[in-house]
Amino acid sequence: MTRLLTRAVQCQVGLESVRRLPRSAHCQGVGARSTSAPNRERERAPASTYLITFVCYGARLPGTVGAVDRLHNVPGSRKPTPDTARESEARERMTDAPYLLDAVRRKAVLAAVCEVCSHREWTLLASHVRTNHVHVVVEACQKPERVMNAFKCYASRALEQLRVDSPGRRRWARHGSTRYLWTKETVSAAVHYVICEQGEPLSVYEAQW
Repeated sequence: MTRLLTRAVQCQVGLESVRRLPRSAHCQGVGARSTSAPNRERERAPASTYLITFVCYGARLPGTVGAVDRLHNVPGSRKPTPDTARESEARERMTDAPYLLDAVRRKAVLAAVCEVCSHREWTLLASHVRTNHVHVVVEACQKPERVMNAFKCYASRALEQLRVDSPGRRRWARHGSTRYLWTKETVSAAVHYVICEQGEPLSVYEAQW
């Protein structure tokens, strides 16, 4: 996706952490690895753009308000109704307390998202790290599930380096949401959603266009 449509996404509020860099300078200065060496992870395939969302462990359990399962993870479909029995069953199966991202953790996760995009030569369009979930709009030449897993791995490693969690701490829920964005309009709408429709901005990245 070479260009986005002009959009009104200028959120005139104080942000906890905002990165707005030119496309050619994505993620510089956040510990990105050199990309001069051959990258075995890169696939020779046309790039696609995705809206990727993954949540923290214990967030949006099945049956809770706003939780979306595989059967309802389709644009335009109805969200499942709350189910207290299902929520209780899911909570009883948990082996750790719900994981939350404070300001320090959010900053580390955002830097990790930037790092993996720089290292793998993906184009990061927008990211918003919230208290219990992460949104990313990214253009990559890999399948969205692999992209999401890379984000989780890099973020986990960054959080481990902080040494603020107990060993073996579960941080992320299984799976996540991986939506293809096929048109300029859907990409623009996804960026607006990620940057300006999440409530009070926390740790945010938005590419300049």
